[in-house]
Amino acid sequence: MKQVDLNSDIGESFGAYKLGMDEEVLKYVSSANIACGWHAGDPMVMAETVKTAVSLGVEMGAHPGFPDLMGFGRRNLQVSPAEAQAYVIYQIGALAAFAAVQGTRLQHVKAHGALYNMAAKDPLLADAIAAAVEAVDPELILVGLAHSELTKAGEKRGLKVAHEVFADRAYNIDGTLVARTHPDAMIHDASLAVERVVQMVTAGTVKAVDGSTIDLTAHTICVHGDSPQALQFVATIREALQQASIAITTLAKLLVSST
Repeated sequence: MKQVDLNSDIGESFGAYKLGMDEEVLKYVSSANIACGWHAGDPMVMAETVKTAVSLGVEMGAHPGFPDLMGFGRRNLQVSPAEAQAYVIYQIGALAAFAAVQGTRLQHVKAHGALYNMAAKDPLLADAIAAAVEAVDPELILVGLAHSELTKAGEKRGLKVAHEVFADRAYNIDGTLVARTHPDAMIHDASLAVERVVQMVTAGTVKAVDGSTIDLTAHTICVHGDSPQALQFVATIREALQQASIAITTLAKLLVSST
């Protein structure tokens, strides 16, 4: 039986502003990527999100981004590899402390937004993120865009690597995500999202924005928690995966079983 992890980016409220339906989304996913306070999230949000995830048995990962609250971490910032490494170490440490308070530890690290997308193409930035994960805890799983420079960097350092695909994003022919400025960047139709997800998991392919078919590996499927359709998408996708006899499991269990 095929297996896959289902994840969502959550914990992205800040101060008086609430974003997403975290408590509901957490009921459907096996892994949660929790914002660490730089692109979104604050100490109170982090503490509550970790507590809720633990209560529901959802594995957690740090979701570090650029220090860009106003841009939600989706603006490209030019930083040195040393700066990027320090940024990621700092944010992993912050979330790991909240996990420790709840008597648990982090499962993985997944960069956010511009940091994630830039690292998918930039080998130096990708290695800086991988180096940060290795330095903090080499047992942490590094999540990156399938077959990107980030997953390659993690593999070169001997880290456990999870190839990620997206339920609600369109793909370029080179396997990168279509920029959010493009009108067709987001998948808004739940039925189309389901069809694409099942194809990615069972066939290892997806249709690119130009209509061509590209190959990819799907260890984990992401549904963005800040999307208005997030709850509908994640519930529908979970049901469709189960109907297709695809088991939903955690990254830790999935990567052990695939070795």
